[in-house]
Amino acid sequence: MELRFSAEEEAFREEVRQWLAEHLCGDFAPLRGRGGPGDEEALFPLRRAWERELAAGGWTCLGWPAEHGGRGATLTEQVIFNEEYARARGPGRMGHIGEELLGPTLIAFGSDEQQRRFLPAIRRTDERWCQGYSEPNAGSDLANVQTRAERKGGEWIVSGQKIWTSHAHTADWCFVLCRTNVEAPRHRGLSYLLVPMRQPGITVRPIRQLTGTCEFNEVFFDGARTQADNVVGDIDGGWRVAMGTLAYERGVSTLSQQLSFANEWQQIVEVARGNGALDDPHIRDRIVQAWIGLRIMRLNALRVLAGQRQGELDRAAMISKLHWSTWHRDLGELAMDVLGARGLYASEEPDTLGRLERLFLFSRADTIYAGSSEIQRNLIGERALGLPPEPRKP
Repeated sequence: MELRFSAEEEAFREEVRQWLAEHLCGDFAPLRGRGGPGDEEALFPLRRAWERELAAGGWTCLGWPAEHGGRGATLTEQVIFNEEYARARGPGRMGHIGEELLGPTLIAFGSDEQQRRFLPAIRRTDERWCQGYSEPNAGSDLANVQTRAERKGGEWIVSGQKIWTSHAHTADWCFVLCRTNVEAPRHRGLSYLLVPMRQPGITVRPIRQLTGTCEFNEVFFDGARTQADNVVGDIDGGWRVAMGTLAYERGVSTLSQQLSFANEWQQIVEVARGNGALDDPHIRDRIVQAWIGLRIMRLNALRVLAGQRQGELDRAAMISKLHWSTWHRDLGELAMDVLGARGLYASEEPDTLGRLERLFLFSRADTIYAGSSEIQRNLIGERALGLPPEPRKP
C-alpha cells in the first residue's frame, strides 16, 4: 500500500473533515470522545440518532460495493475516513458488527435473497446485530461450539448458550455459529445461522463489568426459531463462513480502533505533561515505547489490508490481536501510573469514571476476549509458522 495520498484522496479527506465539522456539533457535540470500550452505554439515544445522521450522509458501509448500497470506497479512502473520524473524536460506532462483520460476510457468502433482505437495513442503521460465537466451554476454541440447531420443517430450532455477546441486549438479530451435525468432526458440523433476537426462547442476561457497564451478555437459546433459509453458506459449512467473518474483523475496522488508541495515548501525554509525570525518565520511556507500538500496529494493519484476500485471514493478520491486546493492556497500566493517586479514586455516582480509568479497567479483558492470548499464540505457531499442533488432552 502506498502510504502517501494523491490529490484526489486529499480532496476526499477534506470532504470527510468538513462533513464531520458541520454535523458533529450542536445537539451532537456531547458525543465527541464518547461511546468507546467501557463507555458503550453512554448517550445511547443520541448515538442512535448519530448513526442515522451518518447513514443519511452516505458515510455508513463505505467499502461495500455500490450495488449493495455502499459507496464502493477504495481501501485508502476507508483508511482516510477512519483517520478523520478518530481525529474529530467521533463517538463509538453502534453499527460496527452489522456493517463491518456481517455485511461483508453476506456479500461474500450470502444468497441474493439474504443480501436483499438484510444489507439495506444495516446500511440505514435500522437493524442492529450481535455475534453469537463464544460459549462457556468454547470461547477461544471456537470449533468446540455446542449450541445446537435442528431442522424442523421450514425452520431451525436453536438451543444452547452463548456468552460475552457484545450488545445482545440491544440487538435485533444475531449471527449464530451452531452445531447442525453432531456426527461430523468438530469443524465440519457447524452452520452459520441468522437468528432474530426479539422472540420467545431467547433470554439475554447482561454481565456487569469493572467499569460498571454491561456491553457483554449471556444469551440463552431455548427452542428459538429462525427460517430455514437463514443459513449463510452451506449447511454444515459454517466454519468457512465464520473464518471469513473473523478475517473482516481484522480489516479496516482495526484502523479505527488503533486511531482511538492514539487518542488515548495523546490524553496520557497531556495528563503527564500537566501533572509533572513527564519529568520521570521511566514514564517518558514508556510513553515513547507506547508510541512505537502504535506505529508498528498501523504499519502491520496496512500491510494486512494491502495483501488481504476476500474472506481469508492473512498470515500477517494473525499477529495483530496478540499485539494490540497486550499493547493496550500495558497502555492502561501506563495511564494509571501517570494519573498516580488520582487514578485510584472513583465516585459511586454513575458515569463518573474518567476516560483513562475506564481504559485501565476495560483493557484488563483485552487479552481474553476475541481469542485469548494463549490461543492466539497457538494460531500463530500452527497456522502461520506451520509448527506441530499443541498436544490434545485425551
